[in-house]
Amino acid sequence: MDAQTEAAKRRFGITGNAPALIGAVERAVRVAPIDLSVLVTGESGTGKEFFPQIIHAYSPRKHSKYIAVNCGAIPEGTIDSELFGHEKGAFTGAVESRRGYFEEADGGTIFLDEVAELPLTTQARLLRVLETGEYMRVGSSTVKRTNIRVVAATNVNLLRAVAEGRFREDLYYRLSTVQIHVPPLRERGGDIRLLAKKFASDFAERYTVPEIHFTEEAMSEMSLYGWPGNVRQLKNVVEQIALFEAGKDVDARTLRGYLPPDAPDSYIPAVAGATDAYSREREALFNMIFRLQKRIDELEERLDSDEKFTDGTAVKAREEDPGRRLLARTCTAHPSASVHHPAGAGHEVVDATATPVEPAESERETIREALLRNDGRRKATADELGISERTLYRKIREYGLE
Repeated sequence: MDAQTEAAKRRFGITGNAPALIGAVERAVRVAPIDLSVLVTGESGTGKEFFPQIIHAYSPRKHSKYIAVNCGAIPEGTIDSELFGHEKGAFTGAVESRRGYFEEADGGTIFLDEVAELPLTTQARLLRVLETGEYMRVGSSTVKRTNIRVVAATNVNLLRAVAEGRFREDLYYRLSTVQIHVPPLRERGGDIRLLAKKFASDFAERYTVPEIHFTEEAMSEMSLYGWPGNVRQLKNVVEQIALFEAGKDVDARTLRGYLPPDAPDSYIPAVAGATDAYSREREALFNMIFRLQKRIDELEERLDSDEKFTDGTAVKAREEDPGRRLLARTCTAHPSASVHHPAGAGHEVVDATATPVEPAESERETIREALLRNDGRRKATADELGISERTLYRKIREYGLE
């Protein structure tokens, strides 16, 4: 980790040494001087809001305005007005003209949090700003210009949103010139311990209460918990414990009392990269199951296949082979096949001097006659022929006996 990255961590109070987190901070510091759009991705509660601040602070725009906008918190009917401004009388309640965030932050940086929540019409306006720097206030036909850098963040899979028609593809590629991914807490390993100690210490100092201390068992418990709410959830849990257990040593049992009721379902390995390793193992297991299933299907097909006749000779069917048992039954059901059983022979020999009958046609007739005798009841027919219903269904389809 270089000196500038370390300085950025200290300046913005970013705690942790996980490689993925350090890499995200380094990426933010490196892209800051280059005036490109940046998309910050990551789950809710991971601390995505720190990265646009880093980008602004280390950019040439650092002395201009920085405005953060939560796109998900603004009603759809007023979002255009909030971002781009409006003219007097543009809509009911517009008693005077108003400057929007893009006008207010001219020359600086605007952070669009939860950018996936923007309506499609607003996305079109945003795309125009990104491409040309131009926009119009709501209710105006006058084109205005702004010189602004846009950093966006989302916890939504934008490519999936594009595929579902909820987000413009051209806007996605325009926003994501550079991407920074903030890792979830469960993938940050030892950072969980560091953060828990920091939050406990900060709470005790802020509210002048005795500091709590976590036992090793409690720390291990925290490391195994999945933290679906990420750093935000960890902070809330630690602050609750710091309030109600002030000055105590907190063990694993006490900790569990402050976790959500569904906590056992959230316990997963929390070491860095554990999720990727789990995914690889699961994929390998699924591939093995698929290969085994394919092999089983192939074996079943071989067991269900018809006996092949060569030079008037048929190899005796195995007793466990329902398809071959049916063929043997077919040969004995038609006198024209005249099957002889020489003493001590290990196979059946078809009399080549008899009138030849095609095995497939004989089998078809045998099945047809059995179906007629059983009034089309397939289970009864299969039982009579000594084959499985699955084999019977396949034979019916094969011979067009539906």
